[in-house]
Amino acid sequence: MGESDVKLFGRWPSPFAMRPRIALNIKSVGYELLEEKSGVKSDLLIKSNPVYKKIPVLIHGDKSICESLVIVQYIDEAWSSGPSILPSDAYDRATARFWAAYIDDKKCSKGKAFFGGDSIGYLDIALGSFLGWIRVMELDGLTILDAEKTPGLVGWAEKFCADSAVKEVMPETGEVSRVC
Repeated sequence: MGESDVKLFGRWPSPFAMRPRIALNIKSVGYELLEEKSGVKSDLLIKSNPVYKKIPVLIHGDKSICESLVIVQYIDEAWSSGPSILPSDAYDRATARFWAAYIDDKKCSKGKAFFGGDSIGYLDIALGSFLGWIRVMELDGLTILDAEKTPGLVGWAEKFCADSAVKEVMPETGEVSRVC
């Protein structure tokens, strides 16, 4: 399937839409981004996600996949060539899913550059997609990523944002602050 067969409903400042965009970039999958306007839901979005009627939604051929982390898992499995996002070991996969759900529910690494090891993985995508919004909150004087208290997390965030798969989709802080 070509790029015309892969579409993603999203909105550029959305950390939830950023997750599948990063995963698609890691897997080198071409896709068309279908921008949804804030507060407006297209008929195709509602048809593609009739339960929640929200972004992100991945369209792959004639299939719709909803919910950001479910989409990331689908991308990892559907495009098995290229770097893996989820660990190959079943226990490690379950653990990554647990922590990704924890990050979503609550809002790091064992000496490795990323949570999943030496390359960006599932947990990195789950947390890293919020970094643009975290930076906006820090503009208001709220310190979330404190280099003195959490140097490992700050280092991880810098490495994550420097990755080419992330740079392409990470919104600029000023652009995000104008949306808030």
